[in-house]
Amino acid sequence: MKNLFLHNQHETLGGTFQPCGEWEVPFHYGNPLLEYEAIHKRAGLADLSLRGKTLVTGDDRVSWLQSIISNDILPLMPGQGRYSAFMNHKGKMLSYFRVFLQPETLIIEDVGEVGDLTFQALRKFLLYGTKAKLHNGLESWGLLLVTGPNGPVILKEALGVEVNSLQVLDTIAFTFGDTQGFIARTEETGGQDFELFVPVEGLPALWSHLLKMGSEAGLQPVGREALETCRIEGGLARLGPDLNDKIVPPEANLEGIAFSLSKGCYPGQEVVARMDTYGSVKRRLVGLVLEVDPPQLPEAGAKLFSGTR
Repeated sequence: MKNLFLHNQHETLGGTFQPCGEWEVPFHYGNPLLEYEAIHKRAGLADLSLRGKTLVTGDDRVSWLQSIISNDILPLMPGQGRYSAFMNHKGKMLSYFRVFLQPETLIIEDVGEVGDLTFQALRKFLLYGTKAKLHNGLESWGLLLVTGPNGPVILKEALGVEVNSLQVLDTIAFTFGDTQGFIARTEETGGQDFELFVPVEGLPALWSHLLKMGSEAGLQPVGREALETCRIEGGLARLGPDLNDKIVPPEANLEGIAFSLSKGCYPGQEVVARMDTYGSVKRRLVGLVLEVDPPQLPEAGAKLFSGTR
């Protein structure tokens, strides 16, 4: 198993670890319920550095990526982002990610913990002569999440950055010591979520600084268990359990979010266009609230019935 760059810091804070793909990640720091409450009432700090991060540079970076992903990124201005997917010719989802347009770079962040899946998928479509380069940022870039109602105040105090005006997937640059990064407003818990992208060399100092500066506002480390609970309650799909190569984007309610029906050809475009035209979506990803006493969750993969259906 691989350790996160901040593994020692998580261990010092009492982190309990569980496997997530190839990585050991902090599942909680002693009390998942308190971490859940912090996300909703105060603020939480999480380490999402095992997320796949792909950097695209070069003169053709925008036109090349535009030709193979499902959403239209041409309207984006620097500092803006958009959800998108990468599909096979049958319209099945190979990856789901956020694309952030920075002045000289496109940064792709996987929505889910699937290693460098997106980087490996996209590199196969980078043809000789294309003026674009792909860089695998999985282990060279860190990713922290500040979540909760006190998040904007903490980021203002710690980094001098005003984030209240950011729309979802907008970004803003920041400098911390010798480290330059950017903050993106995202959707991880269904609340106020801000992700900080930084080179891993600056990650330990930034983590410690945020915890120190955010202590009076109730900032505490939160693990995967609390984050997953909030994500599911918020109805936010991610790669792996919800989105995979058995799913077509319309089945996951991603219309108007992750794919375009008007931008032109891309892998899988004919399939999603046909489903839109003929309304042939036969199944949908939905959330269920189970009212069972005593509480009992079905096992993963269990079939659920309504009567005999």
